[in-house]
Amino acid sequence: MVRKFSEFCIDNRKLVIGVVAAITLVLGFFAVQVEIKTQFADLLPARHPYMNVHNAFKETYGGSNMVSLMLEVQEGDIFTPEVLGKVKAISSELQQVAGVNQFQIVSLATRKLKQVKVTAEGIESYPLMWPDVPKTPEEIAKLREAVLNSSLVFGSYVSRDLKATLITVDFYDQFADYITAFKQISEIVKRNEGKNLKIRVVGEPVLYGWVRNYLPETFRIFLMTIVGMIAFLFVVSRTYRGTILPLLAGFLSAVWALGFAKLFGFNFDPLVIVVAFLITARSISHSTQLVTRFDDEWELGAANSPEAAKKAMVNLFKPGILGVVADAGCMIVVILTPIPLLQKVAIIGTIWVSTIALSAVVLTPVLLSWVKKPTYAHGIGITKVLRKFLDLCVSVVTSRGRYAVLLGALVIFLISGIYAFNIKVGDANPGSPILWSDSPYNKNAAAVNEKFRGSDRMFVVAEGKEGDSMKDPDVLAYINKFQRYMEAQPEIGGTVSIADILPSLKRTLREANPRYEEIGSGKYENAELMYLFVSGSDPGDAERFFDINQYNTASVTLFFRDHQGETIRTAVQRVREFNKKEPFDKTTIKLAGGFVGVLAAVNEVILAGQIESIALGLLVLVICCGVAYRSTSAGMFFMVPVILSNTITFSYMAFKKIGLNINTLPVAALGIGLGVDYAFYIVDGIKEELRESGDIVRAITRSLHSAGRGVLVTAGALIASVVLWWFSSLRFQAEMGIMMALWLCVSASSALLVMPSMVYVFRPKFIFGKEGVKNSKDLRGKEG
Repeated sequence: MVRKFSEFCIDNRKLVIGVVAAITLVLGFFAVQVEIKTQFADLLPARHPYMNVHNAFKETYGGSNMVSLMLEVQEGDIFTPEVLGKVKAISSELQQVAGVNQFQIVSLATRKLKQVKVTAEGIESYPLMWPDVPKTPEEIAKLREAVLNSSLVFGSYVSRDLKATLITVDFYDQFADYITAFKQISEIVKRNEGKNLKIRVVGEPVLYGWVRNYLPETFRIFLMTIVGMIAFLFVVSRTYRGTILPLLAGFLSAVWALGFAKLFGFNFDPLVIVVAFLITARSISHSTQLVTRFDDEWELGAANSPEAAKKAMVNLFKPGILGVVADAGCMIVVILTPIPLLQKVAIIGTIWVSTIALSAVVLTPVLLSWVKKPTYAHGIGITKVLRKFLDLCVSVVTSRGRYAVLLGALVIFLISGIYAFNIKVGDANPGSPILWSDSPYNKNAAAVNEKFRGSDRMFVVAEGKEGDSMKDPDVLAYINKFQRYMEAQPEIGGTVSIADILPSLKRTLREANPRYEEIGSGKYENAELMYLFVSGSDPGDAERFFDINQYNTASVTLFFRDHQGETIRTAVQRVREFNKKEPFDKTTIKLAGGFVGVLAAVNEVILAGQIESIALGLLVLVICCGVAYRSTSAGMFFMVPVILSNTITFSYMAFKKIGLNINTLPVAALGIGLGVDYAFYIVDGIKEELRESGDIVRAITRSLHSAGRGVLVTAGALIASVVLWWFSSLRFQAEMGIMMALWLCVSASSALLVMPSMVYVFRPKFIFGKEGVKNSKDLRGKEG
């Protein structure tokens, strides 16, 4: 059947080219229309329980797109007309930023921050610094005193050393436009910064704005990578066909996949460029194998190019399609992870990988059928170097060195497998793992965390069993007890809730006597204090802390100094432990919302999703190999290089503190099948040669010098080119580039040494047949 299909494609090559051209024109029209942007909704695991809490209360208790601006003076303190004027100006300008929730802009210059005073005329509540900025020394001194006496402001919105103040602004999730918001906020910062005033900005919209800001650089590095790959292929192959055809296969696969992405209404996330390159590399790899085999068929005496192309396609069709199916199968399992971004990547990634069957496995031999007898395009030859290296591989595999190879692989597997358990789910470093630690964003995050309680927030909801529960002194005391319990975790800089506000109000009513800084003794007293708080506030102010209608829910906001996976898991576990150790029949603490709450949900989904992806990916590999070779043992056989490359790569991630998060998961999932096609080509070559000669040494030699040369060329080109990514301003892309290089190196080494050694030592039936193949003398006249 394969032979008939190959003959049909070559004999009707004009028809095949016409079909490919038509597909490319149609899908190319849509491909150029794909939007490159990050959609916040794509990052959220919608069905996770935490997301139910987050979505129910995000408009009041705080969303996951909060941005913090810290205004810091170099000399003096913030209590000057100039600095306070900047606070007011920035607070006003932020209202015009796209997607901003204008009711969630909080600063000294907004009506959200108030002070309560008891005078001879009664109780007064008024904003700290609104509508006018204090100008005289007396007015500024009055503001300073009010800030120092407010537990909700001092330490939270004004630093303890009085050199910095914070402005926080939240965005409507459904209207958040990271690119536009980043540009507008950057312009606001530029207009208001001065010699004595430094403005630092952190938050997810700003982070992904930085990612988008580096997109031109990313494209330049991507182009440099392609140029480097072209140069490497041209030098090594010494032919135009060996350079152009693999790149054409990769290009067509990319165009078709992006066309389908547009048809499905998907956008292209900038960070997915790593996955795109990885899949394109697979296409180049398959095409290079066919070009190499085409050249071999000429050397073996093919009459003409069509005949050589047919033979190359017939011999490599099975391992080529098997590699494509295995890669696609490992990619599609990511769809089980209930995060829209990963599901989109899984769908388009699977389509992208599947197109390789046409762009490389079919189209490359069709185009080769027009090539005249191979001639070299330049005189720089490294063929002898490649041949000597492959001779070394043959020598090792066909001698007792094969036992050392297998023993070494086993030792490396055990060590790397054990160390791989140290990999962290979630972010493994402070700041954002997408950017370098010395990037402006991460420096800003570190500065904000140093001055204030923490730049990242999570809220939990205290839910009472009945209305007016939040007025109950026992419930408020329980909330306060929970806060003290959570604040014992070092990474949590502080907490705030209605249980902090009421004691402050009561103290104010008692002429600021600290003896009265406590929760009201009964429901009625707390109700009066809450009424005082609500009546003196603007719409949305009190709702940040409790439900002003039923009084049966309240928020506890936790401030985090970092959002590392371990920090978040510890916090979540502590919440659960508190609920278990301190059961209370009047209220429960429910997880979780805000930015850290969303990350907690994402991390939990990814942990379960990665385990499923690995298990199902390996199952897909076993099934594919079992069907292709009609043997269940074939699947187990090909699992060896896959597991080896994955354990080494995961141990590298653990060593370099690269966390398994929403950005790295697609790369890890695709990596399950990365490079296994190298093993397919090598082993299938050994099997076919055994069928003809029955000589194991000859079979290994021929396969390594044919398919092995393709492995060396492809792996070398990809490894040499992805190393260029190390110079990216995006740490994520740099680390993924090095990780891919390591992955490819291990996969190539496994294919060239481990797999032939396993074939020689274990002699699996799906390769040797039921009767097996007896040893024969190798080319040097020694027993194999």
